[in-house]
Amino acid sequence: MDVLTWILVGTAIGWGTGKILKGEGYGPIMDGFMGASGAIVGGFLISMLELSGYRGFAVTTIGAMICAVAVTLLTAYLNGRRHYARQL
Repeated sequence: MDVLTWILVGTAIGWGTGKILKGEGYGPIMDGFMGASGAIVGGFLISMLELSGYRGFAVTTIGAMICAVAVTLLTAYLNGRRHYARQL
């Protein structure tokens, strides 16, 4: 159940990060995929701390969110796309 939550949260976070980036990122499907993959990796890395109960679930979900954003931004940076936050 945790992995499904990481995938759903990571997809939403990746899509949102792509929308924040100027130029719409890589499109909603690719941004969602990058966010989901980052969330899965981050969730598993944080779950190695072996926390249990509600606190463990919350910490791993937050870790998954952070890794989803990091993967989306890192991919944009490494591919030479210089994105800046949209000016409101």
